[in-house]
Amino acid sequence: MKPALQAKLGTALALTPQLRQAIRLLQLSQIELEAELQAAVESNPLLELAEPGDEEGAAAATLEGSSGDESPGDAEGPGAEAGDDVAGIDDDLGGEDWTLGDEESGPRQRDDDDGEREEAGAAPGLHEHLRWQLRMSVHSARDEAIGEAVIDALGDDGYLREPLDALPAALPDGLEVTLDDVRALLRLVQQFDPIGCGARDLAECLGLQLAALSTDTPGLALAQRLVAGHLDAIARQRPDRLAAELGVDPADVLEAIALVKSLDPKPGARFDGAPAEYVQPDAIALKQRGVWRVRMARGGGGLRLNAHYQGLIGRCSRDDDAYLRGQLQEARWLIKALENRGETLQRVAEAIVRTQSAFLDHGLEAMRPLTLRDVAEQLDLHESTISRATTRKYLRTPRGTFEFKFFFSTGLATEHGGAASSTAVQAMIRKMIEAEPSGKPLSDQSLADALKAEGIAVARRTVAKYREGLGIPPSSERGQR
Repeated sequence: MKPALQAKLGTALALTPQLRQAIRLLQLSQIELEAELQAAVESNPLLELAEPGDEEGAAAATLEGSSGDESPGDAEGPGAEAGDDVAGIDDDLGGEDWTLGDEESGPRQRDDDDGEREEAGAAPGLHEHLRWQLRMSVHSARDEAIGEAVIDALGDDGYLREPLDALPAALPDGLEVTLDDVRALLRLVQQFDPIGCGARDLAECLGLQLAALSTDTPGLALAQRLVAGHLDAIARQRPDRLAAELGVDPADVLEAIALVKSLDPKPGARFDGAPAEYVQPDAIALKQRGVWRVRMARGGGGLRLNAHYQGLIGRCSRDDDAYLRGQLQEARWLIKALENRGETLQRVAEAIVRTQSAFLDHGLEAMRPLTLRDVAEQLDLHESTISRATTRKYLRTPRGTFEFKFFFSTGLATEHGGAASSTAVQAMIRKMIEAEPSGKPLSDQSLADALKAEGIAVARRTVAKYREGLGIPPSSERGQR
């Protein structure tokens, strides 16, 4: 054997900088994209933001050529052709008015701002919420300091995790705080919203909430008795056995248990203090003349070439000219990548709406099976592209705003040779459980049999998995409600 040169012919995918940029932009959410565009504008003088509704379009103006003074030999590069607004395709839907609404309340609002975000801001955290009430309730700096110490000792769920006798030591010596002073402020904090904060265990938390109810609340007295001494028995014993042990009517026990279960065991949990996660729709589904259509949300506007700096090309010094030409090329690549992103998202959204039009008309039970491969084959794209285009991308519909991935689910075989969406099957299970007779909950096998009667073959263990995923307890626990 000896060293030798050998020629081999083969193909391989080369990720050019332009392709890498297109892939990265596609996987960004709408809000992240806006931040990316702002950073690009700040670093590239050939780019500027186009306001929503700009009649010239975000990129149309200046992609036909850099300027009249540009030399014929200047490389046009990708994206040199004229185009439409790259932040959102401005389709003509006939100019008809359209409204958005949720499933329960009907039409909700006129969409005058396609880029409107679904959240307005962050709610105050639990501790901040309690401090605000404390300042409104006490009249001395001393009581406020003690109350602050009590509130600071609460966990995120609202429970007092530190020993009460340890709190006076956390206060300045000059206040001379006694344990009775701390108890008095703790009782005050326990009356704040949400009721139950400041409790040291579950029984005290539920007891505080029951004490705040009107005295004529049905089942209140027995519920207080259960919480005070029989809390464990509620989950462990059957209602009839508990009634016999307490010497009361079983119906009264059921009424009291229902009242206890309506309480909040972690009253502070809803004040997580985390910043609100903003959701900005990328596309909007609307029905016009009986047909569901997709309109891309424009967001905060797109990008266009800066005419001033574009006009300097060929007129400035050699170094400046070379710099501007390089920035122009990068600007064109970015604008072209934005156009491709918008086109891909629109095609994916249209495929989703086309497949799930029955859901938009009738709700979850009409959801059809849909996989990434299905959409990839429809659009002649790779599954990885569909995955990037459906992650953190949102579609606003009259039934709510959903991530693209919400519309994807596996299929279950039916007796007629078709398939039912797992999402639709879960909706059917929830509906059956909600309609089950009082005191006679349906077992998982009964639910499977009922689905089979509807033509959907599903195993009992699959029903159990879907039920658990919906957060619904088993029939043995539902019978105690």
